[in-house]
Amino acid sequence: MATERERPYSAFRYLVNLGGGTDGAKAGFQEVTGLGVEITMQEYRAGNEKRNAPIKIPGLYKATDISLKRGVLGALDLIDWLNEVRNGADARRSVTIQLQSEDLSTIAMTWKLEGAQPMKYTGPSLNGKGTDVAIEELGLSVEDIKFE
Repeated sequence: MATERERPYSAFRYLVNLGGGTDGAKAGFQEVTGLGVEITMQEYRAGNEKRNAPIKIPGLYKATDISLKRGVLGALDLIDWLNEVRNGADARRSVTIQLQSEDLSTIAMTWKLEGAQPMKYTGPSLNGKGTDVAIEELGLSVEDIKFE
C-alpha cells in the first residue's frame, strides 16, 4: 500500500521480484525504467454541437514496456525466461516493483506488472580498454499495471 509523506521519496531504494515461483532475480537491478500507463482519447463531436471542437472520451489504455538493467553475473535466470517465450510457452508472470523509504522501513509505492514477459534482451557492450561494468538489459512487455 502506498505511504504518503511531505517530501518525495528517493529513487535509489527499490526491490524487483520477477515472480515465476522464485524469490525474484538473482541480483538487484541497477535501473528500472518505463513504468507507465497510456490512455487513448477518442474524439467525438455531434453534428448539432454549437462548439467547433470535439469532446474527448477516454478509450482503451495500455501499460508501457518496462526495461530492467543489471550487472552481468553469469546467472541465466533472465535468459531462461526469455527462452521460454522464444519456445512458444506461456511465460507471463506477475512482476512486483516496490519503492522503499531511504531507511528501508517503509514501502512507499508498489507497482504490480501483470502478464509481464520478456520481449527483448540486450547484452553488454564490451571494450578491451574500458573500465565499465558489463550491463545486461531485459525489455518486458506488460499487459497491465496495478498501483498500490
